[in-house]
Amino acid sequence: MALLRSYVSGHWHVPTDEGSPLHDAVTGEEIARISSAGVDMAAALRHGREVGGPALRELTFHQRAALLKALGSHLREHREELYALSARTGATRNDSMIDVDGGIGVLLGYASKAKRELPNDTVYVDGAVEPLGRGGTFVGQHIATPLRGVAVQINAFNFPMWGPLEKFAPAFLAGVPSLVKPGSQTAYLTERLVELVIGSGLLPEGTLQLVSGSAGDLLDHLTEQDLVGFTGSASTAQHLRTHQAVVRSSVRFNAEADSLNCSILGPDAVAGTPEFDLFVKQLVTEMTAKAGQKCTAIRRAFVPASLIDEVSEAVSARLGRVVVGNPANPDVRMGALAGLEQREEVRRSLKGLLEASRIVFGDPEHVEVVDADAERGAFLSPVLLRADDPEQAQPHEVEAFGPVSTLMPYTDTEHVIRLAARGQGSLVGSVVTADPAFAREVVLGAGAWHGRMLVLDRDDAKESTGHGSPLPALVHGGPGRAGGGEEMGGMRAVLHHMQRTAVQGSPKVLAAVTGRWVPGAPRTDSDVHPFRKSLAELKVGDSVVAGPRTVTLADVEHFAEFTGDTFYAHMDEEAAKANPFFGGRVAHGYLVVSFAAGLFVSPEPGPVLANYGLDNLRFLTPTFPGDELTVTLTAKQITPREDQDYGEVRWDADLVNQKGESVAKYDVLTLVAKTL
Repeated sequence: MALLRSYVSGHWHVPTDEGSPLHDAVTGEEIARISSAGVDMAAALRHGREVGGPALRELTFHQRAALLKALGSHLREHREELYALSARTGATRNDSMIDVDGGIGVLLGYASKAKRELPNDTVYVDGAVEPLGRGGTFVGQHIATPLRGVAVQINAFNFPMWGPLEKFAPAFLAGVPSLVKPGSQTAYLTERLVELVIGSGLLPEGTLQLVSGSAGDLLDHLTEQDLVGFTGSASTAQHLRTHQAVVRSSVRFNAEADSLNCSILGPDAVAGTPEFDLFVKQLVTEMTAKAGQKCTAIRRAFVPASLIDEVSEAVSARLGRVVVGNPANPDVRMGALAGLEQREEVRRSLKGLLEASRIVFGDPEHVEVVDADAERGAFLSPVLLRADDPEQAQPHEVEAFGPVSTLMPYTDTEHVIRLAARGQGSLVGSVVTADPAFAREVVLGAGAWHGRMLVLDRDDAKESTGHGSPLPALVHGGPGRAGGGEEMGGMRAVLHHMQRTAVQGSPKVLAAVTGRWVPGAPRTDSDVHPFRKSLAELKVGDSVVAGPRTVTLADVEHFAEFTGDTFYAHMDEEAAKANPFFGGRVAHGYLVVSFAAGLFVSPEPGPVLANYGLDNLRFLTPTFPGDELTVTLTAKQITPREDQDYGEVRWDADLVNQKGESVAKYDVLTLVAKTL
């Protein structure tokens, strides 16, 4: 029987004992053994810190993003093999796609987001420059740099591929290596994932390690620079969070734990409406996808008291069409739980729930299955419960981590908000309604107990990814019982792996630290217009001063006639005088910005390929006919594109009048060729 290996300290490690058996969820046969015996946990963490970390920090955000994209493409080529392994966990083809394709999608999603939102640099500049003195010589700037430790993942069994990748991607982007400890029941799929990743040769050594089996003394060796990301039960999260090393070193700890997620049917969504049907379909999907083994699955379904009978009948009818059995059979809609122990755990939880509810569909002790043995495999019938008294504690405190959900009635909006809160913190809640006012009241009322809320209606149903689908662009995590963290969430997840530092100094020093020109830092003037310089020649701080140009009344009137912008402040002297901001006719803001472009542009063909926008435009002082304008344009930030022969240049534009007053400040964005 195969022994699952660990990948630590640059090599594959075979356990030094016989390990514990892992079984096929569908057939019950032993398929592998797992153990971490002989793994030197302290050495693995040192390897990540001393080998993986430095290699990652040498790369820019965009270079890391390119590697994630390439890795996603590589894994796509092995999807069929991964689907086949996933089926042994009890997953149907659709379930496997959630895990496998979802994990690959996380890699690609973060890669794309990083190219749009992160600089092609190794330092992240957070926020604007803060003036700290009156003269402008003492300023502050927040930056973020990678922590010098390892992101330790302790994952659950239900998503053996998506789980590791959704934690790995933001850590990798941040410049922090990962050590993955998967849930044992399905670790054979995670081991194959890591084999494919390491075998691709795409990642620097030490940036991804795997411990198959027990974590052993792993946490004992954590330092203040390491992080822990955990997915699992709330009780285990509490135990790990209070580990002496975590407490002693204030290790960043993020948990995604038990979550009694809810879905709320609006009073408007009566039988026959699209929303009624959407609610029923979504509930059945959440009960049966991954056999209900999702941290985001709907455990509590709240419906208006007047509709509970109709909802119960509709959900039961739809559940009655769900075929349970071998996920290899194309007719099967729901496969097995991850193992027999997991099935028994769900049955034990059901006994607790039945103290406050009754079964309206399903039999937890018996189920008809297709192409499988119902006892050897970890099969369980979907079970729909009904708790007519929603005030009882059990439905709000006991989670059966399987195909189980409880219907409960509510009387009004305030009542259902209070019931939703009794979950003590959830990853996700959903509201199914066509009434925006009801949706607003519920979202704002229950939002404090939820990391994410989906409002589902006929308008967004076709594009909605569903109640239980976390996305890399949005927060995944929740307050209270759900763990108190934000496991995903675009750049939030990346910055979680970095240290925010406030840097104080002169503008010159801040420009040197951040790689961006800061007002007050030295500028470089030369005989060569900066628009004549390629990306290879251009330097941060290169600038040009152009002007003056006098703005005339004829200019203002011509611009008004040409554009159709005849706003009274530009055309009516008496009305403009009455305006408290002007006291007379003024030039259009867009006119003065256009004049500034005419002043600083170098019109001949050259390395500047295009102007693609302005950022942060503010008009600070009115421009009156007769004023003289001068513009200073300074290269503020240079961002080469890794996969193109050009890059982006952000220019600081400061347009002043004859008194030296800033008329407008803004950033000009251009695309510039890397070479002439």
